[in-house]
Amino acid sequence: MLIRAPRGREISCHGWPQEGILRLLLNTLDPEVAERPQDLIVYGGTGKAARNWEALAGIIRALQELEDDETLVIQSGKAVAAFPTHPLAPRVIMANSFLVPAWATWPHFWELEKKGLTMYGQSTAAAWAYIGTQGILEGTYETMAAVARTHFNGTLAGRCVLTAGLGAMGRAQPLAVTLNGGVIIVVEANPETLKQSLRKEICQVLARDAREAWQLAEEACRRGEPLAIGLPGNAAEVYPEMVKGGLIPDVVTDQTAAHDPLNGYVPAGLSFAEALELRRTAPAEYVKRSLRSMAVQVQAMLDLQKHGAVVFEYGNNLRAQVAEEIPEAFRIPGFVQAYIRPLLAQGRGPFRWVALSGEPADIFYLDEVIRRLFPEDEAICRWISHAQSHVWFQGLPARIGWLNFEERIRFALEVNKAVQTGQVAAPVAITRDHLDAGAMASPRRETEGLPDGSDAIADWPILNALLNASNGATLVGLHHGGGVGIGHSVHAGMTVVVDGSAEAERRLERVFTGDVGLGLVRYYDAGLGQARSAAQNRIKFM
Repeated sequence: MLIRAPRGREISCHGWPQEGILRLLLNTLDPEVAERPQDLIVYGGTGKAARNWEALAGIIRALQELEDDETLVIQSGKAVAAFPTHPLAPRVIMANSFLVPAWATWPHFWELEKKGLTMYGQSTAAAWAYIGTQGILEGTYETMAAVARTHFNGTLAGRCVLTAGLGAMGRAQPLAVTLNGGVIIVVEANPETLKQSLRKEICQVLARDAREAWQLAEEACRRGEPLAIGLPGNAAEVYPEMVKGGLIPDVVTDQTAAHDPLNGYVPAGLSFAEALELRRTAPAEYVKRSLRSMAVQVQAMLDLQKHGAVVFEYGNNLRAQVAEEIPEAFRIPGFVQAYIRPLLAQGRGPFRWVALSGEPADIFYLDEVIRRLFPEDEAICRWISHAQSHVWFQGLPARIGWLNFEERIRFALEVNKAVQTGQVAAPVAITRDHLDAGAMASPRRETEGLPDGSDAIADWPILNALLNASNGATLVGLHHGGGVGIGHSVHAGMTVVVDGSAEAERRLERVFTGDVGLGLVRYYDAGLGQARSAAQNRIKFM
């Protein structure tokens, strides 16, 4: 069944807020966007937009019938009820994948999922805010830029990055590295994914083996030219081979779906087809072999670190999966703690906007709004130029931009004016990733290593969702697990459909003051004093 979001100004719902959310839901399952739309899986191996096909049909029907003074309740990918509320309330609230803490383990989750009682929503998959590779691309670009600033005088030119994983999230890595001037070797176990990466020019060349990949990388580094090299294989085999051969990259990371040892990671010693068969016939054995392979991979990363490579985990829970077997796994830092936290403490984070009209011209117009509003913000202006040259739209045209607290509010208000005056063809949905200051509690990723030790305090994303609901975001969601797996994170998502109305203007200022502002409060409370100065006196700190 081919799913694609409607385009244009004609709507099938009672209002644009409902229509906008419906289009975002369908957009996450567009074949250009989703990893396995036939299974309702958007990304990350198991991140779904709806529990099953019957549930998807029910959600669509409910959104089309939803009145302007009602709120639809979604429980783990299934519409359960619509309640009378009021026009300023959210049109959709949702909770995904939550289990009572003592039961929050993969075995319990898989048992309940098999019964059809829940689903794994990742982050922006279940929140219907995924926009394809671009959604993670700028964050990956910002991370690699921070690596370059921290270790290599601001550029990756002449440097080699080794990583693994070219799935829906990992495929952002090649462009992020090459835009920063570097060379990247990406190990991928799925042959079809490698072929797609070449067809879509995610990778420029495929190597036959690790030795050839290294030779290609060395030549490109000597020339100072960026290059993305795809390498067929398994990280748990290739990484140790690099150590044994004395092939030490400048930077090492990983973006396999290691958070889910059954449905995401591929064990060593098997072809991809053999892995899929073992996953089906002997899941317990599959998990055992996955965890063993992860341990081998992490040990190789530690060995590469000892030989001088800059090594970090890219938020996929790889270290925690093997911590019992390899206690020193956490000598590898997480990417947020090592590189991204200073940005989050300024309120700068992964803001995104989607043209519900389906017109690319709407995004290009808003690109120019960004440049006009923030000419002094070199990072965002540079990114917009990169995005226009290198980013292809998947599904509905969209853009992501790391804007700070004040910039998000100003830009959202300008978007509303553009809709009101007809500068864009239809309303715009504004949302964000869950990698944001106040949206996530994840002790092995977003909140790792906070100054006051409050890494595991999960009150903040719950407060974020409550505040966004109070301020009238169009969709508000709470989610469990994300990219690090069951039991390891709690996070919140939100979306506002910008329709050009006077009420939308008031709503936008409330929502984005609260959404980002609570993150600044959280960081200030944790001991990061710069967060208070970023609040621009919009918040009453206690």
